[in-house]
Amino acid sequence: MTTLFIDADACPVKDEAYRVAARYEVPVIVVANRWLRIPASPAIRLQLVAGEPDAADNWIAGETTGSDVVVTADVPLADRVLKKGAQVVHPTGRPLTPDTIGSALASRSIGEHLRSIGAFTGGPKSFAASDRSRFLQVLDAAIARARRR
Repeated sequence: MTTLFIDADACPVKDEAYRVAARYEVPVIVVANRWLRIPASPAIRLQLVAGEPDAADNWIAGETTGSDVVVTADVPLADRVLKKGAQVVHPTGRPLTPDTIGSALASRSIGEHLRSIGAFTGGPKSFAASDRSRFLQVLDAAIARARRR
């Protein structure tokens, strides 16, 4: 059975994810290190984890199976769950796949290195309406693929 996991603390598309999951009747686990308001639905549950770094990532990676879908902007977490066969969608609607995760990890590493030496990297682009639309399409496709497994 497919479950949708949301790495929720800084996720701007939780409401969209809830709508797509409801359409497919897929349960949702919202993982956060602080209390968040979630819709009153038996299909959506909040999983609180300790406030230490990577606690949410570790919990998601430990619970995810190959039939699940994970929404996260965390590239190392994406790598971990992809290795288990899960589908991964970035909140901007970019699918992270076994074919693209290597370059995403490399880009992250380069960015970390540049910031560590004091270079101004400009940070991520602002979240746009087109990101939200693309997210809906990519999440829909990811859930459909995961359910066929």
